Amino acid sequence: MSSYTIVNLMDVEGSDMAAEQGIEMRFGRKHLDSEHLGVTYVRYAPNLRPSTGHSHRQQEEAYVVVEGSGRIRLDGEVRELRRWDVVRVGAEVVRAFEAGPEGLILIAVGANRPEGGDGVPVDVSWD
Repeated sequence: MSSYTIVNLMDVEGSDMAAEQGIEMRFGRKHLDSEHLGVTYVRYAPNLRPSTGHSHRQQEEAYVVVEGSGRIRLDGEVRELRRWDVVRVGAEVVRAFEAGPEGLILIAVGANRPEGGDGVPVDVSWD
């Protein structure tokens, strides 16, 4: 394995399942040849408010807002997001995103704990 890898996330195939929900996701983990790091491009369509979020059993994540704005639901608390905000989320916290009128583009960064992932989907209410 090389000591570095360069990957353009726009060259990574998107997730068909997410696209059906108005979310574009491009998972870079396997393309990076990294032992411990995953990086994902996530784009939410304008004004999209998904009814599901997720938590993890072990994996902590960080999200960087690179374009647009919106809100994040962290367990029961809703916080506004704007460009260049960085949000670190502990594994057990249920997180969900809502896009603003211009959409929301994030870079998600996580680890390889455990192998194969440990995401737990959860229905959420924004009210």
